[in-house]
Formats: sequence, structure tokens, C-alpha cells
Amino acid sequence: MQTTSLTDEQPLQKVIITGASSGVGFEAAIELAIKGHEVIALARSQEKLTNLHQIVYSLNPEAKFFPIVFDIVNDEYAGLVQFIQQRWGKFNILINNAGSLISKPFKETTEFDMIEMFQSNVLGHFRITQELLPFIEKQGHILNIGSMGGYMGSAKFPGLIAYSASKAALHNFTECLAQELTDEGIKVNCLALGSAQTEMLEKAFPGYQSPVQAFEMGKYIADFAITGAKFFNGKIIPVAVTTP
Repeated sequence: MQTTSLTDEQPLQKVIITGASSGVGFEAAIELAIKGHEVIALARSQEKLTNLHQIVYSLNPEAKFFPIVFDIVNDEYAGLVQFIQQRWGKFNILINNAGSLISKPFKETTEFDMIEMFQSNVLGHFRITQELLPFIEKQGHILNIGSMGGYMGSAKFPGLIAYSASKAALHNFTECLAQELTDEGIKVNCLALGSAQTEMLEKAFPGYQSPVQAFEMGKYIADFAITGAKFFNGKIIPVAVTTP
């Protein structure tokens, strides 16, 4: 019996993903590129992006994959916008995956820690979404990558107040933005991720072994980015099998 791939069922998309140098963003970028989608992968590390580039082309020599060193919080957007306009004109999907984590007891957490978390996990996504929104096609999809740490009613853990609060803000940003973009036909969703075996998980929970590998979660993110907007809009979707 003949099987069909994702790309057989769905048209190939133009995708921008942030935080692509490691973890689930790294894996999602690979998954999208090897399936033939055109991908701009953003991250701050040239070395890690070079490694990602080599892996992608070893798996799909015909990939249309463009790694760009870029800091979504601090860099100017003019160059990135120009590249998008010249290469694509418009694109279909923005995956806001970039982020960082601070693990400290509340008594040791400073205002600067809170600022850092909100800059990395909320304001960076706000900036890139606002800057690139004019270039997202109608019927496009903005996918924010949240966390069970910011999911209302989920288990919470000591040391993650700044991180979890910032992710909760990202979740609310998702819901509000979805409403504002209704008339433009652009869908906005958020995946509240549980654990996957990444460097960030090790930082938050040293020694803990997740039953979900980074490549498995990356594949889920990639697939949802392509197909999720058909079924969801303005939703915060928990993706977790364990706590943490």
C-alpha cells in the first residue's frame, strides 16, 4: 500500500524558526527542512548554526535552508526584513521558540532576573512578531513555544518563578494576538511543552531523565506548525506526559 508524507498532503511552506541552535528548536528545524519546507533558522550562535546547516544538508542535499545569526531581543531587524523580502516576499509560518531559563530560589531572584526572563521569553517574541507580521501570508500560522511551567493549574516547582511567570505571559500574549489577527486570517497558537531531554531541562531539573527525546518533541512542533492552524486558533495546548 502506498503511503503519503506530510508534504504530499500539505503544500510546502516558508517557515521562520527562532532558537534553532539547540534543543527542540534545533530538531524542529531539521524536521522541517528534510521534508522540503523552506526554512530560515535564527539563533545567536554561529558555531551551532553551522553544525545545524551541515546536518540538514547531509539529510537533504536539496534543502532550502538559511541559517542566520540573529538576536531577537537586541538586533536591528532591517537586515532580516530585507533578506525575507528578497528571498521570499512573504512567508507562511513563524515559530517563536527562542528562550532561556533561570533557576533560582525566590529569595535569590532579582528584578534583573525577572527582566531577563521577560526579555528572552516574551519581549523578544513580541518584537519579532510585530516586525515580521506584515510579511506573513493570510492563512499563516504563528506558533509560540510555551511551557507547562506557565500553564494555569499545572504543577509548579521551586526555583522557576521568573521562568514560569514569563511563559504564562507568553501564553496570554498568544490568546490576545489570536483575537487581533482574526480579520487577517492568521492563526496564533501556543504549545505548552512538558519535559523533553534538552540542556534546558537539565538546567531546571539536574539528573532528571525525560521519557521524551528532543528530536521527538521537535518533530511534534514541526508537524503542528504545518497542520495545527487548521484545527486550532488562540489555544494553549499542553504537550506533556510527565511532571516535570
